[in-house]
Amino acid sequence: MPELSLITFLIVCPLTFLGGFVDAIAGGGGLITIPAYMIAGLPVHYSIATNKLSAGMGMMVSTAKLARLGHIRWRKAALCIVMAIIGSTCGAKLALLIDAELFKRLMLVIIPLTAAYVMKNREMGGEKEPLDYRRTIIRASVVALVIGAYDGFYGPGSGTFLILLLAGFARMNLGESNGIAKSINLTSGLTSLVVYLLNGKVLIPLGLAGGICGMIGNYIGVNFFNKNGAKAVRPIMLTVLVIFFIKILTEIL
Repeated sequence: MPELSLITFLIVCPLTFLGGFVDAIAGGGGLITIPAYMIAGLPVHYSIATNKLSAGMGMMVSTAKLARLGHIRWRKAALCIVMAIIGSTCGAKLALLIDAELFKRLMLVIIPLTAAYVMKNREMGGEKEPLDYRRTIIRASVVALVIGAYDGFYGPGSGTFLILLLAGFARMNLGESNGIAKSINLTSGLTSLVVYLLNGKVLIPLGLAGGICGMIGNYIGVNFFNKNGAKAVRPIMLTVLVIFFIKILTEIL
């Protein structure tokens, strides 16, 4: 198990705050926080696992805040949460068994397509006619299963993909897609955290410290999202996708 020093905490804590802020607005906070743990010297599996603890703490804040603001429709979210538990459990177990290189190469195709969609659709799903309740639930549940599995397996960018797919594929408005995305992401993160805890990969003191900083970042980020809406989400989401693409590319090359 890696040893922790003061320098480790000084590297991780400011970046988990920044990651929490970004995650609350547009998802993708793991693109900042997972590299933070790796920069601090943690091996990749410990980085992903410890990030599940800190990210989960921060996401509790943003999920609760969005729920109070009325952005989470719990009837729609219920089946999504169940599917996220199934997907993330399978994904986390798979991550402990195989290498992620093949999945990373697939991301090099998916990310540019996602960025093109964000640039084309200025209202982030708001311009499309909403689906009926049944089709919305079915599509949102499929999204929760697939992205839940990805979140358990690897994770970075899962919040961004959830918001995009719930807005575009399930045709929810931006506020609702962000709210339900947070409930799915929190569920998948905590479920995979249990798997990693059982396998001894979580550095609890560091995860708790990063989690406190992430909670502060998430709280500030939700207030920013509530005031600025889609105008804030699109540029931040595009920035997150570019960073994600560069990160994946540098890991492969």
